[in-house]
Amino acid sequence: MILKILKFATNFILLTLLTQVGGVIYMFYVLLKYFVEKYIGKLAQFQYRLSLFCTLYLAFTFLIIPPIAKQFGRVPMPYYSTNKTQIKPLNFLTVLLNRHYVRPSLKKQMLLITKDLQKEFPNTRINYLDANFPFINGFPLLPHLSHNDGKKLDLAFCYKNKTTGKEVNTSPAWLGYGVNEEPRKGEINQPNICRKKGYWQYGFLEKIAPQWNKEKLPLDEKRTKRLIQLLANNKVIKKIFIEPHLKTRWGLKGDDKIRYHGCHAVRHDDHIHVQL
Repeated sequence: MILKILKFATNFILLTLLTQVGGVIYMFYVLLKYFVEKYIGKLAQFQYRLSLFCTLYLAFTFLIIPPIAKQFGRVPMPYYSTNKTQIKPLNFLTVLLNRHYVRPSLKKQMLLITKDLQKEFPNTRINYLDANFPFINGFPLLPHLSHNDGKKLDLAFCYKNKTTGKEVNTSPAWLGYGVNEEPRKGEINQPNICRKKGYWQYGFLEKIAPQWNKEKLPLDEKRTKRLIQLLANNKVIKKIFIEPHLKTRWGLKGDDKIRYHGCHAVRHDDHIHVQL
């Protein structure tokens, strides 16, 4: 009995930390399983349990949580890109883990910025990374320090094909994080400064994020710079975090909006942090 309680508690905590709502869904699953499982044959139990949990989880994720979250002032970012909304998650796991919720005003501005970017680069699609969970201000979206109020959104950099020079709408890294654009000679090397100060986590993502095509898909500086400029020109967007050496390299203006995030966070020469 004690082992069952520990198993339930462990699963509940892990699912809650990973997805915020997974623990609650797990409770529904356990209750439903208890009342139905005695009618299922022993050999079919594993398949049944897996199917039951997946069905419940997907139903909550796509049908139940979005309308409830809207009542709490958060809406999901688009699941996929269309002709009207050329913005989508780089990895659909972001959606499955319910890490794609923002304030309605942030979603609205991102759709407008996407349209503006497409006027100059018609084939461009913006890929977003982590946003926020659907409920409760202050609930942590690990490992982020501030994605807890619906006001934050991470965007992937833009890349191109090294061989052809053509734009691509993907990333060298599966998660979108960890593909760092290193400081050049003579530029401020903030990662090295933070490392010397003992902030071991500052470059941690580069070590754990899978990267397969970094050499084949170099950074598209022109599109990435223009995306940041459009974000900075938007009156609703209040803060943009990138590394100091990229801000200097690209001649980006606006010290009140384009800022340095501090050594306590992680490197931002692999993605753009945007917030209201």
